[in-house]
Amino acid sequence: MIKILILILMPIAIFADLHYAKLEPISSKVIKAEVLGVVTDVKSNLEGILANGVVIHIDDQLDKEDLQSSMESLKLTNSMIKINKETLPLLKKSFLKKRDLYSKVAPLNSTSVSQKDTLYSAFVAAKSQYSSTLEKIMSLKSQKVTLNQKIAFLKDKIKKKSISVDNRYIYSLNIKSGEFVSIGMPLIEVSDISKGKLTLFLSEDELIDIDKKSIFIDGKKSDLKFSKIWKVADKKYISSYKAEIITKPFTRFSKLIKVEIK
Repeated sequence: MIKILILILMPIAIFADLHYAKLEPISSKVIKAEVLGVVTDVKSNLEGILANGVVIHIDDQLDKEDLQSSMESLKLTNSMIKINKETLPLLKKSFLKKRDLYSKVAPLNSTSVSQKDTLYSAFVAAKSQYSSTLEKIMSLKSQKVTLNQKIAFLKDKIKKKSISVDNRYIYSLNIKSGEFVSIGMPLIEVSDISKGKLTLFLSEDELIDIDKKSIFIDGKKSDLKFSKIWKVADKKYISSYKAEIITKPFTRFSKLIKVEIK
C-alpha cells in the first residue's frame, strides 16, 4: 500500500514546478473615444501591424474655426486691456487733481455756490470715469480668463479628435469612416509588443527560495527572473500566488510556453 502511494505521489513531485503560460504582450488596452463627432478618416491598412501616428480622425473643422475666432478675440481683449491700463493713470491724476481743487475751494466763503457745484460735478465726473475704466479693465481680465479656458478646452478637444498610437501593434479597429462616435465608444485595441509577459500561479512551496531558482523556457535554461510576485493569494486560483515574467519580444504571441522552475 505504501509503495502504491509513493508511485501515485511521484508524478506530482516531478511536475510540481512545471507550468504552461500563455505568452502575451507586456500590455494591451482598448482606446475609447473621449469626444463626440463623425469619423472622417480611419487607416484600416494599419490593422494587424505595428504602427505610429494618427490612426483615426474625427471631424474637427468647426472646433478649429472656433479656436481661431477665440484666439482673435483674446488678442483684441489683450489690446483693450493695454489701452485702458495706459489711460488709467491719467484719469486717476485728473480725478485727484479735481478732488484736491474742490477740497480747497469748498470751505471758502468767497467762492459762490454755483462755482463750488461746478467743481464738485467735475470731481465726481472724473472719479466716475476713473472707476468706470478700472471696472472695465477688471471685466476684460475676467473675459480674458474665460477665453483662455475656452482655448485650452478647444485645443484639448481637437487633440482628442486625432487618435494616434506610438509604436503599438493594432489588433483591431472598431470604427469606420462616416460613423458617429460617442464618448466611451471603443475605437482601437492596441498592444505593446516590445516585450512579452508570462503569467503563472505559484504554490506556496514554489515560492521558497524563488530568487535562487532558475527558470526554464520550453526546456531551455534562461536568465529570466520573476519581475513581480503578488503577496496575496489569487481569488480565482485559491492558495496560489500570481507571478509575472517579462521576456524579450517574440515574433508570435498567444502561444503556450512551458515554464519550469528548478
